[in-house]
Amino acid sequence: MKSSRLFSFSVTLLLAALPSVRSAPTDSSVQLRVELDRGVLPAGSTERTIVKVALASARPPRPDARPPVNLALVIDRSGSMNSDHRIQNARAAALEALDRLAADDLVSVVTFGGDVRTVVPAQRVGDGREVASAIRGIEAGGGTPLFAGVSQGASEVRKNLDRPGYVPRLLLVSDGVANAGPSTPDELGRLGAALMKEGIAVTTVGLGLDYNEDLMTQLARRSDGNTYFAQTAEELPHLFAAELGDVLSVVARRVVVAVVFPAGVRPVGFVGREGLINGQTAEITLNQLYGGQEKFALVEVEVAPGGAGAGREIARATATFEDAGTEQAVTLTMGATARFSDDREAVVRSANLKVQADYAANAIAVAKDRAVALADAGRRAEAAAVLRAQARALDTMGNTYHNGVVLTISGLNGIEADRLGRDGLDNATRKDYRTDGANTISQQRNGRQGP
Repeated sequence: MKSSRLFSFSVTLLLAALPSVRSAPTDSSVQLRVELDRGVLPAGSTERTIVKVALASARPPRPDARPPVNLALVIDRSGSMNSDHRIQNARAAALEALDRLAADDLVSVVTFGGDVRTVVPAQRVGDGREVASAIRGIEAGGGTPLFAGVSQGASEVRKNLDRPGYVPRLLLVSDGVANAGPSTPDELGRLGAALMKEGIAVTTVGLGLDYNEDLMTQLARRSDGNTYFAQTAEELPHLFAAELGDVLSVVARRVVVAVVFPAGVRPVGFVGREGLINGQTAEITLNQLYGGQEKFALVEVEVAPGGAGAGREIARATATFEDAGTEQAVTLTMGATARFSDDREAVVRSANLKVQADYAANAIAVAKDRAVALADAGRRAEAAAVLRAQARALDTMGNTYHNGVVLTISGLNGIEADRLGRDGLDNATRKDYRTDGANTISQQRNGRQGP
């Protein structure tokens, strides 16, 4: 499992080191960019290319200017939380989160074990003493009605959804498998998607080696929240602190990005993120954008042949969102064009190394999802072959465009493929694959603490 964590950490460092194209300044603190993996395409042939549509904010809001939050802490108190100091560390993590909130923030605490209990109904934090006392009184025992716990936490958040300016969030920690009520990844994924429509993002923290990573990542991904894998309970306070850093730096909410492709450009599909393609339009919905973060979608498109020297608009994106600081609706628009050339070197020189590297990381995440499904079915050799095939494709890209980051990503993935083929997929590594894939696709900042 250590090599899987090293892979994720190395890729994160490599991607962070690549420069991004700067957007033209606007009145908004959020910038929209539309970029291609190559600015010049070979003339006279049908070409596949990658369109990256990104929203970014250069910096978090000042502490005195951040929007208030409406946070529900949903804590597993089932019997298994009695082992390895888990419930003690979960309480410590909740207290860490509470310490980071301001008096006017809203907080609620829900626990689930043999039943679901609202320990702290949604209320102002105030001086925090009443909430802290309730958290310290949480004890473990009972089963794991996870769906009901999340639903109750959402109900507490929902009490204040109509309060202007508040950022809604639900933070779930669990160490076990849901064993009461709806309990499949699809059911929890649908719950996450429904909550996203209400603007509620769900962040999940899976603790230990017994939780269902498919369920937890689906819940987080479908609601556009973060997801974490904590091998030990001692990691919980640090992870809660990282998560609250994101929640307290939200700069945009209810983000919708629509990308229109002109005649001669056919959208093939999204790479990684889920989205909707309807004819010549691709659309994605994001829940929240944090200060200092870039969130993006990658769309593979097929471009009809163009003559040497000709230019063509490839995509035009429109992003609409609510500025979390001003509560005003904002609309940004930007397009991307390419030109065609018979000069192979001009095509190579036009490569956007960062877009290619982002594509490589997301393509690997998708391949790992497929590999997990095959390994689960006992088809270890086929699982390894999927990773190797993706590594070969990225080797071709990296060598053609002299992209060292893509070559490094493919090389690390080749090592993972060899290990998977030799050793199979143990429980911890499977959790790493699922969590790292979700983090890559959602561009989560704090998903991995290091190798």
